[in-house]
Amino acid sequence: MNKKRRGNKESAEGRKIVMATKEQTSVSEQFRTIRTNIMYSSVDKPIRSVLFTSATPGAGKSTIAANMAIAYAQAGKRTLLLDADLRRPTTHYTFEVMNRIGLSTAIVSDVELVDLVKHTDYDMLDLITSGPIPPNPSELLSSKRLEQFMNTLNIHYEMIIIDSPPLLSVTDAQILSKRADGVVLVTNVENNNRNQLLEAKDLLNRADANIIGLLLNQRDVRSGGKDGYYYYESASEKSWQHNLKHKTP
Repeated sequence: MNKKRRGNKESAEGRKIVMATKEQTSVSEQFRTIRTNIMYSSVDKPIRSVLFTSATPGAGKSTIAANMAIAYAQAGKRTLLLDADLRRPTTHYTFEVMNRIGLSTAIVSDVELVDLVKHTDYDMLDLITSGPIPPNPSELLSSKRLEQFMNTLNIHYEMIIIDSPPLLSVTDAQILSKRADGVVLVTNVENNNRNQLLEAKDLLNRADANIIGLLLNQRDVRSGGKDGYYYYESASEKSWQHNLKHKTP
């Protein structure tokens, strides 16, 4: 495994890793609240893997996933952030690591987990990047080898945070939702669109995904506030009706 590098708070702040640079702000507290809500979203079966996706690009799901991974690590959970966006991966930029090998490599080749995992600057948090972008992402994600790989990861980690492509663009997120204990759908104030979110929800339902929450990104509840407010609701019909009231002009 790669050796730990020294923390780079300026870099983290530039990429909106608020859990590392602004631990005492209201935004960081919202991430901790979301972590708690996810923990109690299932009584019969513990949630040990969560897929973060969105209806369309630009909602901030990758930033949310990165911050949530740090939030779990800060809670003492051995956490893995898995970049399963094999089309437009970003986590290697966020954490400033190489992306020569990663998830795509694990699916097509026999690579030891120790060679795939990258340690981050945050205690208890590891990262597996996307790896080289393949010509057939959906086929790779549908393979039996991914299922076997996820089973291996579940042995080594207490929580796995998965970053996936948007739902309305490609089928990848639907496929990946079968490998996660829960799915959180991310939207934001600027691009929030009722019809698109309902379509995304329908796609997840068709895949028998366990939708555990809807997260509204960048909802500012303080006049003149600089920090975005991350608002989370469980995936009940009432919460969907409440959160889908914002429409794109």
